[in-house]
Amino acid sequence: MSDLITSEILQNRLSYQGSKFSFHVDRIRLPHGVTGEYSYIRHPGAGLAVPVTDDGKFILVKQYRFAIQRYLLEFPAGTLEAGEDHGVTIKREIEEETGYRANQWQYLGGFYLCPGYCDEIIHAYLAQGLEKLEHPPAQDEDEEIEVVLLSREEIEALLRSQSADTMLDAKSITAFHLALQAL
Repeated sequence: MSDLITSEILQNRLSYQGSKFSFHVDRIRLPHGVTGEYSYIRHPGAGLAVPVTDDGKFILVKQYRFAIQRYLLEFPAGTLEAGEDHGVTIKREIEEETGYRANQWQYLGGFYLCPGYCDEIIHAYLAQGLEKLEHPPAQDEDEEIEVVLLSREEIEALLRSQSADTMLDAKSITAFHLALQAL
């Protein structure tokens, strides 16, 4: 892989700062000289955990996603706070979203989610040595989460079924396959 090659922002036409990301429309000169107007999202990044119990069950969360107006099965994840390390982010998020604490962490790698229009990078971890918390932290106000435990075979069957009722998102599918390589 080559080093970062930057483009040049010639003019900012629109910027919006949301609570978790910013949206921009800029006139940009690409590294090879082509100029055009591009819309893109700047995102601070995220941490994601693939929690696996001692008996081999994967812990996922069923969560409502308003942009697609449906529930998805996902591995617990969270957006990085300003200046926060992704390892810190995911340790907080796994407790909030699942009620479990992991005692063993293995970094699986980072990957870009949608590089055609967003710079978000997700850092995935395998979380093992789980213990159920007696008093888990409160979930965020906008979260309605159900914890779901599934075997490897059950997840693989869901991936084959493509049922809208039990669909996994792309980051969870990617992290699942990274975790399988590490297990």
